Amino acid sequence: MRASDAGRHISGAEGIFSANSVLNVARKYTSRAMRHERGAPDNITITIEALTDEPELIRTLPVCTMKNEVEAASNELVCRLLASIGVSGIAATSALELLRGGDAMRGAALMDMAGQRLEPDRARGVRVSRIGITDAARARLRRLLRNFGIDSETVIEALVLASKVNHHPKVIAELCVSDDPGYTTGYVASSAFGYLRIPHVKAAGSSSGGRVFFVRDGGVEGLIDYLERAPVMVSSAGPVFGTFAADEFFEGAT
Repeated sequence: MRASDAGRHISGAEGIFSANSVLNVARKYTSRAMRHERGAPDNITITIEALTDEPELIRTLPVCTMKNEVEAASNELVCRLLASIGVSGIAATSALELLRGGDAMRGAALMDMAGQRLEPDRARGVRVSRIGITDAARARLRRLLRNFGIDSETVIEALVLASKVNHHPKVIAELCVSDDPGYTTGYVASSAFGYLRIPHVKAAGSSSGGRVFFVRDGGVEGLIDYLERAPVMVSSAGPVFGTFAADEFFEGAT
């Protein structure tokens, strides 16, 4: 589902579902678009496709929450996390400027270590599609998230997406800032350390946001094909941990 108002992105949703649940999902997605806090859309597009290939089965990334009390401290935390897995300072800074620089992005940006965007159409970006989670994995994941008070559809959907993205060997990490004005928790995700939630990553009320995928050198055609067209299904839930201060996290990582 994609919803917009005069071309401005309002909301989106994506999933892999059984045929007999499609109508209910379409109703849910339509209701979600009509009631979104970013405003009422003038266009809602719902696309339903039958998969011709069996989805690849993966596990969710491990989850933890980083301690971050104020927005002013988030830049340093994000850059420190990214630097620990080899993302350059210029790339991290460029990504933060992009995600906070205006209205919501339509799709994700692909960025190299020089801070240059690599996607063919910058206005459109890259859209991660054909992702889902099995009922059993969802139930298990919800139980784990509930232990730490973060059992929400927002967290589940973002974690499923990040798990597909970071499953590809060309992706080093992902930085996400939600474009919902009332949701100020972003994340840094990587196969190296999992899905790290960062509270207060932006100011409350801001409608800016989006995703940046940091990628290794070389062509991105195969990566774009994987992100947009390869079906991937989460079939098991990884571990979920509590809250860590940055020093605690890095000490544990070493």
